Amino acid sequence: MNSKKKLRYAVVGLGHIAQIAVLPAFDHAKENSELTALISDDPEKLKEISKHYGVENCYSYDQYGEALKSGTFDAVYMALPNDMHKDYTVGAAKAGIHVLCEKPMATSEEDCQQMIVAAEKNNIKLMIAYRLHFERTNMKTVESLDLGKIGVPKLFNSSFTLQVRDGNIRTQKNHGGGPLFDIGVYCINAARYIFKEEPIAITALACSGVDARFDEIEESVAVAMKFPGNRLASFVCSFGCHAVSHYEVVGTTGSICVDPAYEYADETAFEIKGEKHNEKLKTGKRDQFAPELIHFSNCVLNGEQPRPSGYEGLADLRIIEAIKESIATGETVKLEDGTRSKTNAKSIAGQTSKPDAELIIEKPKVPKAKLVHAQSGSKD
Repeated sequence: MNSKKKLRYAVVGLGHIAQIAVLPAFDHAKENSELTALISDDPEKLKEISKHYGVENCYSYDQYGEALKSGTFDAVYMALPNDMHKDYTVGAAKAGIHVLCEKPMATSEEDCQQMIVAAEKNNIKLMIAYRLHFERTNMKTVESLDLGKIGVPKLFNSSFTLQVRDGNIRTQKNHGGGPLFDIGVYCINAARYIFKEEPIAITALACSGVDARFDEIEESVAVAMKFPGNRLASFVCSFGCHAVSHYEVVGTTGSICVDPAYEYADETAFEIKGEKHNEKLKTGKRDQFAPELIHFSNCVLNGEQPRPSGYEGLADLRIIEAIKESIATGETVKLEDGTRSKTNAKSIAGQTSKPDAELIIEKPKVPKAKLVHAQSGSKD
C-alpha cells in the first residue's frame, strides 16, 4: 500500500452513475481515497473526464489487463453493466486489486460465488456498493426498530418505480436489465436488514405491456416473501410507472414510513407513528457515494472486512433467482433448506453483517456534473 495511507482507485466504466455520483465523491473522500485511473471504451469520455479530474492514467477495456499490472491503482470501483461485473472482478482479484462493485453484484448466484472465491483466494477485499447502509434516514430506521419504537416489526411493504428511458441499457436482457436487478434489489436488501433474517419462501408475479421498452424485460414485478417468525415482506418494482420510492414497516405497536427511501440525488425522510413514539426525521441531499469509498478504503488500509461484503450481494442474488423461478413456474419457492439454491440461508447469514447506525457517514451533496456521452436511465 502507498505510504500516504490513501487507497488509489480506478473507476471502471464511465456511464451516468459514475459521472454524476462516483467521480465527484472522491472530493469528499480525499481523507483516505484518491482517484488515479479511468477505464472506458469511449475515448471522448477518457479525454474530457481525465482533464476535469486531473487523472493521468487512462485505459480502454482491452487494456484492462495492462491496467491491473500498471501499479497506478490499488482498487477498482466497478461501475460496469451488470453482466460484466464477474469477469472484471475476478480479473482484478487475480491481480491483487481490491474491488468495490456496484449492485447488483452480478446476474447470477453462480457468478457471485466465483467473485467471492476469487477475492478470498487472492486475499483481496470485495465490497458491494450498498450506499444506503451508510445513509442516515435508513440506518436511523434500523436503530428505531432496534429500540423497539414500533414493537416487533411484522410487515414490510415497498414500492420502487420509475419510467425507464427508451433504449437504455437497463432494458437489455443480455446486460442484466429489468426492474428487479436495477431497483428491486433495494427493496430486497431493505427487507433483509429490517427483519435481520433471510426469507424462507417467495412468491412472485411479473407483467409487461405492449410498450417496446419491455420487449426483452419485465415492465413490473410483484413479490411476497415470508421470513422466520411469521413475518411478511412485499414489494413492487416497475420501469413503467411514475417515480416512487418508499417503504413501510408495521410493528405490533406502531409503524415507520420511509419516503423517499432509496434516492441518492434527493432528500430521504421517515415518520414513526406508534402508541408511545411519534417522530419525524428528514435528511437533506447528501453525497451517498463518498461514505462507501471512505468505509472501503478504511477496511483495506486497516485489514478489516467491509460490512456490505460479497456475501451481502450473494444473498440478494439468491433471492432474485428464487423470484425468477417463481415467476417462471407460478409456484412458491421455498428457501429454508437450500434445496432450490446453491447457497442456503444459514450459510449466508453466518457471513453477512446487517447494517446499523454505526455505519452512518455524512458528506455534503456533490455539485452537478457535466455529462460526457451519458444520460440518466430514467425519464423522470
